[in-house]
Amino acid sequence: MDNVLLRIILLFAPLSALSFGGGQTIIADIQIQSVSVYHWLSGQEFADLFAISRVSPGPTTLISALIGWHLEGFVGAIVATLAMYIPSSTVFVTVTLFWHKSEGTRWRRAIERGLAPVAVGLIFAGAIAVMQSMHATTLAWATTAIAACVVYFTKLNPYILMSAVALVYVAVFYMPL
Repeated sequence: MDNVLLRIILLFAPLSALSFGGGQTIIADIQIQSVSVYHWLSGQEFADLFAISRVSPGPTTLISALIGWHLEGFVGAIVATLAMYIPSSTVFVTVTLFWHKSEGTRWRRAIERGLAPVAVGLIFAGAIAVMQSMHATTLAWATTAIAACVVYFTKLNPYILMSAVALVYVAVFYMPL
């Protein structure tokens, strides 16, 4: 097996098995490994692939297929996709069977309470990693923080919010002074 394909498997398979809370929780690790450790992508390339994966229908972890495609074409995309989804699917099925048998137990409630803040923290770490990869400006950090607060504290439709932020950027960068 090609050395790059093996590295793709060694990156995505363990992260897949540990992606508690969904694919968004491992984005920071994918960014660190693909940009800083393996040097497969620049920070901007990672941010671009992340943006493409987010506007595409499907899970956040579609970025694995895009990274595989970037590195080894179609074969890389297939290998990355399988490495990302087979371990997590196996863990999911196994845990789900056991989880349903233990409904109402104290240890299950403890695990649920303990993993929730971990998942939230990992999602925030992923968001920060993407912002750092794209060398975000102060305006980008501010609009991200404001958008997060608006989404959290209101029931505003996210499309209205995205349109409003887009208008802010048009006003800042494209309107003559």
